[in-house]
Amino acid sequence: MADFLGMMKQAAQLQSKMKALQDELETIEVEGTSGGGLISVRMTAKGEVKAVKIDPSLVKADEREILEDLLVTAHNDARRKAEAAMQEKMQTLTGGLGLPPGLGLG
Repeated sequence: MADFLGMMKQAAQLQSKMKALQDELETIEVEGTSGGGLISVRMTAKGEVKAVKIDPSLVKADEREILEDLLVTAHNDARRKAEAAMQEKMQTLTGGLGLPPGLGLG
């Protein structure tokens, strides 16, 4: 019975830490770039895009498709960095609990 109560207490602590982590992820920002820095996308670790910057040299009507492709690439770069930041925070949070990797507590 003591083990069960200990597990319940640990689960409640984990839930509290998860809430704090979710709040923290809203404040962590990453920046993804493409085209050698001509395009940048800034977003939170939760995936909310905060800003997009486009070098003026790219704003040409006949290069619209290139610009669109670079935006997608920059966004994906920022998303990968956001996911890495979230994984790092999750590993720190769950490190001592003996949970299997990839448990999907988010």
